[in-house]
Amino acid sequence: MPGISAQAFWERYERVKAIEQSKNDLIEELLHRLSELEKAYQQEKLDHERETRFNRDIQIHEMELMDQIKRIKKIMDREPFIIVLLDGDGMIFQDHFIQNGEQGGKDAANQLWAALTQYVSRNLPNVSSPKIITRIYANVKGLGNACYQAGIIDTPSLMEDFVRGFNESRLLFDFVDVGSGKDRADDKIAETFKLNLYNCHCHQIFLGCSHDNGYARLLEETLADLELTGRISLIEGVPFERELESIKASYRVTQFQDLFRTSKLTPSMAFKGTPKTQVAHPSLLSPHQGPASLTRTSTNTTSSSSSTPGSSWASVTASNPGDISLQSSKPVNSSPPNVVERNKYGQRIDRFEFKSIPKEELSRIKKMKLCNLHFLLGDCPNTNCHHDHTHKLTKNERVVLQAVARMTPCRFGMECDDPKCIYGHRCPLSEPGKKDCFWGNSCRFEPSQHGIDTTVVKVTKI
Repeated sequence: MPGISAQAFWERYERVKAIEQSKNDLIEELLHRLSELEKAYQQEKLDHERETRFNRDIQIHEMELMDQIKRIKKIMDREPFIIVLLDGDGMIFQDHFIQNGEQGGKDAANQLWAALTQYVSRNLPNVSSPKIITRIYANVKGLGNACYQAGIIDTPSLMEDFVRGFNESRLLFDFVDVGSGKDRADDKIAETFKLNLYNCHCHQIFLGCSHDNGYARLLEETLADLELTGRISLIEGVPFERELESIKASYRVTQFQDLFRTSKLTPSMAFKGTPKTQVAHPSLLSPHQGPASLTRTSTNTTSSSSSTPGSSWASVTASNPGDISLQSSKPVNSSPPNVVERNKYGQRIDRFEFKSIPKEELSRIKKMKLCNLHFLLGDCPNTNCHHDHTHKLTKNERVVLQAVARMTPCRFGMECDDPKCIYGHRCPLSEPGKKDCFWGNSCRFEPSQHGIDTTVVKVTKI
């Protein structure tokens, strides 16, 4: 073409060529992007399919687990029961039941079953028709003798008739004779309690032990778990001892006053005329003491008085403060070894001078939570004891610990025949002839254990 040079055509060609290259680059870029998107799509698709399969498997597994739970729940709901554990040494049936012997035992069992059934329907609505298991543990012979001493029955063997009637009444009701061994009832109840506490078939444990502070240790282990405390109901017979009183608010508490005594047994004929054979009663037994064996009573030819002032605390400790000898412990307990001294009324007298010990020392020893059995008797059979066994006790501290132990009433009361008993048989703050003490109506000792004549006229030799 005239007027256009070849150079102009080359320039135009180069521009068209650049445009084509740019178009090709764009197409290639789009194709690469498409490939990436296609790969991402395929991966997303695979992931989705995998999640779908996983969710389906989870749903199937969840359904299987739910079926399994239903089957287990059905098994757990089979044979529901409640268990009643009674320390028969202190939870004692009303007099008229025992007086009726075998028939009284049957009546007591049937009325207890009816009372428990009514209580469960009213307070445990989620428990449908549970079986009721009752276990009463006691020293039957000792209990019979105690009821005889209290004038409730004419012969101790009537208690055996009562027990036989109780056992014949219902298949799941057992009155178990534990014999005269130390702490056997406590130990059996504790083990049975622990065995059923986590049992899914057991919906409630009824514990009858208001007379014995020793059970506070057992209950304290469950205080931190509300679910466990809700599985326990306390049955109150005699008023709760002090340590149980302090924790009872954490549990259900009920009373069956038509069935159980609300006061301790007290001997009515002891040492009036010819004394009856003295067999200590388990319901009055000290927390860690077994029943005393049969004893004979003799008259002491040389009367002495435990009220005779002993050495003062200052004079006892002056020669070697903080480490007095055992021979110098007479202000606390100076009764002859293996002998139980009694006054003219047959009441036990433990000679001690309680007021000579400084209050600060008593308070200090109390706070140490020492085990009385370990330090005073040399043996603590309680494998779950929470008190201190490791303290290096000085002789001075041992004297104070003896006094502290005397502040806990022995459940045998003044009828206790065990010369090694470390617990109190009369109020340590009461003076002869005075029927009151510093604690007034809140004193842990019975009114009859105040104002005791401390003139020794009889001894029981072991």
